[in-house]
Amino acid sequence: MKIALPSKGKAIDDHFGHCEYFTVFTVNDQRQIVSEDVLKSPEGCGCKSNIADVLEQSGVKFMLAGNMGQGAVNVLAAHGIQVIRGCSGETTAVAEAWLAGKLNDSGDVCRQHNKEGHDCHPPAVGGASQAVRGR
Repeated sequence: MKIALPSKGKAIDDHFGHCEYFTVFTVNDQRQIVSEDVLKSPEGCGCKSNIADVLEQSGVKFMLAGNMGQGAVNVLAAHGIQVIRGCSGETTAVAEAWLAGKLNDSGDVCRQHNKEGHDCHPPAVGGASQAVRGR
C-alpha cells in the first residue's frame, strides 16, 4: 500500500493544492513503512492538475492531508484515493500515527475561495470526527 502526504520541508503542508512536493510512503502488510519517495508537485493548484492521475498510477491509495477543498477530495476519490483530512506535523510521525489507528478524518473541507486562491484555515492536529474505513 502507498500513502501520500502533501509536504513542505519535512512536515504536512496545510494546503494540498500548493504543496512543495508529496511524500509517498510504501507500507508493507505489517503496516510498517518500508520506503519513502518524493513526488514533485505540479505548478499551480493541485486539484486542477493531473496530480490525482499521477498518484493513482504510482499506486497511492490514501492521502493524509491538512485541509483541502471538496473538489480535490472528489477528484482524488475518483482516482481511488481516500482522503484523511485534519493532519499536521512531521510527515513520518503523521504516517506512523495513522498506521497505528490514531488518526481519523476530520471531515473538514476548505470552503472559502478568493481571487488569489483558497483562503483556508486547517483544523487542529489529527482531527477526530469520523472513523476512517478501508485501511
